[in-house]
Amino acid sequence: MSEKRDDFLNHLIGSPFASLGVGRIGVAVSGGGDSMALLCLVTDWAKENGAVISAVTVDHGLRPEAAAEAAGVAAFCAARRTPHEVLRWDGWDGKGNVQSAARAARYRLIAGWAKANDVEAVCLGHTRDDQAETFLMRLARKAGSDGLRGMADTFEREGVQWLRPLLQADREDLRGYLRRQDVAWVEDPSNEDRRFDRVKARQAMAALGPLGIDAGVLSAVAQNLSGENALIRETVRNALAGQVEAHMGALCCGETVFAALHPEIRRRFLMAAVQWIGGGDYKPRLSAVSELETALQQGDAHTVGGVIGWVSKGRVWLAREYERVREARGTPFDGRWQIDGVTLRQEEGRENGQEIRALGPNGLQQLGNWRDLGLPRRALLPLPAVWEGENLVCAPLLDAPIAGLGVKATDLRPSFDKWLMQH
Repeated sequence: MSEKRDDFLNHLIGSPFASLGVGRIGVAVSGGGDSMALLCLVTDWAKENGAVISAVTVDHGLRPEAAAEAAGVAAFCAARRTPHEVLRWDGWDGKGNVQSAARAARYRLIAGWAKANDVEAVCLGHTRDDQAETFLMRLARKAGSDGLRGMADTFEREGVQWLRPLLQADREDLRGYLRRQDVAWVEDPSNEDRRFDRVKARQAMAALGPLGIDAGVLSAVAQNLSGENALIRETVRNALAGQVEAHMGALCCGETVFAALHPEIRRRFLMAAVQWIGGGDYKPRLSAVSELETALQQGDAHTVGGVIGWVSKGRVWLAREYERVREARGTPFDGRWQIDGVTLRQEEGRENGQEIRALGPNGLQQLGNWRDLGLPRRALLPLPAVWEGENLVCAPLLDAPIAGLGVKATDLRPSFDKWLMQH
């Protein structure tokens, strides 16, 4: 039986790499049972298939044991001659949802590591149990099929491809595999902390067992909803095809087109647009989107999640709110625009060092001819620009005012069309 389970796990690992043709693979490893099993399985697959593998661990600095656990992963990787790096996060300010902040930081740090090391895809150790727990958590939030369809086995974030090859594997199967491989793992004490929703969901699973509702059942339901949700998303994308235009991170469509959309398609368009433009990890609240929809139908301006919508000259526009990026600095600008070709001078006491910040009203004034671009002022204000003191050096997305500097702005997010299907 154990041999069959191991064969099943090895099959799960090989499937995504074969279909994607990935040759340089990264593995996110915390030291827990799921990620350690993932590391071992991917390492064995890579050796047999000539792929290059490297591992990364994020030390969030939230527990005293975290540094020792990261060191343990490093020692394990060294013994197996697998390149490994520890990334440290010290950005927690004690406010808000610690797990949400840590998760966002983890994706951001690992994405930076992947790009720096030419890693084509990063593997995550989420299991069928995680899928079921996520289903329950989202059910408690009254999610529709978008949320209940479960976690995707592949997705893009922070300009990086991510894979979850073990979504059909059980947590206990992975621990059994580790025992047979004589590989140790650590247990995060937060997995027993009832302050966290995931722990509550895990305990609720045990209570649902007598009804025949287990991780396998909930995972299957999520998969069924995923298929139905894909059809909905395809319908939305087809309805918006050729009707919605993207301009440097902003979106627009005809006012009459917007009004004629089916209410569910219009709602989904606005929810996707706000998340795509604003970069939020989660979709905006339905009530907030309803307020935005009402305002646009009445020809008024309204903001949701750092995104402003308005009507101008017969067109509905959605763009990043300038006030949200007014104080933003550096690259990736606003977590979205990767700016290359700029040498940032940061010598102490230098007042005219170059920096990256929003174009803003001052930048538009220096551009002078911005109206010739045919884009609304609100859509231009939040764009990244290179400054030297109060002097505009260039606006890379507009290629102005000085061409030939070699400055380039790359959008780290997928196209809106692709975003509609993935998110």
